[in-house]
Amino acid sequence: MSQRLPEWFKQKIPRAGETSKMVRLLSELKLHTVCEGAHCPNMGLCFSHGTASFMIMGEICTRNCTFCAVGKGFPAPLDPEEPEYLTEAVKKLSLSYVVITCVTRDDLADGGARHFARTVEVLHGQMPELKVEVLVSDFKGNIESVRAVVRSGPDVFSHNLETVPRLYAEVRPMADYRRSLDVLKITRELNSGTITKSALMLGLGETRDEVIGVMRDLRRSGCDLLTLGQYLSPSSRHHPVVRFVTPEEFAEYEKVGLEQGFRGVASAPLVRSSFKAREPYDRALKE
Repeated sequence: MSQRLPEWFKQKIPRAGETSKMVRLLSELKLHTVCEGAHCPNMGLCFSHGTASFMIMGEICTRNCTFCAVGKGFPAPLDPEEPEYLTEAVKKLSLSYVVITCVTRDDLADGGARHFARTVEVLHGQMPELKVEVLVSDFKGNIESVRAVVRSGPDVFSHNLETVPRLYAEVRPMADYRRSLDVLKITRELNSGTITKSALMLGLGETRDEVIGVMRDLRRSGCDLLTLGQYLSPSSRHHPVVRFVTPEEFAEYEKVGLEQGFRGVASAPLVRSSFKAREPYDRALKE
């Protein structure tokens, strides 16, 4: 039985016509978004405003995280023309800030890092003023893969921890907490000017002390920006929602995060790692 959403999850649903332009464009250019793949509750709102988080390297992931609705299995080969397709979409949407994420590609020797880096390079080459945020996998801890993406010059380098270390075996069984922290730490060491970012989902069964402990670990790894949002189970086959965290609790986490030294914290039930991504970036620049 699905859980009833609390009152604070209610939001205006855009009319069908407000999202059709985005849906058509994505289809024409053979592009995918994490908005669709992850069943994001903010998808309609973002699409109606002409924004999206593009998901490159296909729509099939090689990992079996229990929180995620993205398809799992054996991915298709990379499309070498994808960076150009994505750039065309960004131009048509007149975006000034774009988020690019990916499925995890453990089938590729570099985890798809060179493809990711080329995408950033094509975007910046054709649109020098564009701000690019990347949300990458852990690349199995491959430092050269991290280096390739960092060298491509993203304005924000993001890698999500998703949950507390105790729950990794249940929620991210093919990932490693320390390895994910190291991705952010290595990025900071490779380029101290790159803004780093991570995200946590709440309501998976974590405790308050565990969340604050992860926040401390992120700060020690040099993480600048943090988002926290409510986990929503995509289906009965996925990890269940253990509890709904109240808006007041989210507000407290934001206060704690800022006290710990994060340059920007977005913490609320409907916050997602890429939702209104430019706002924390702009705040960080003012620091």
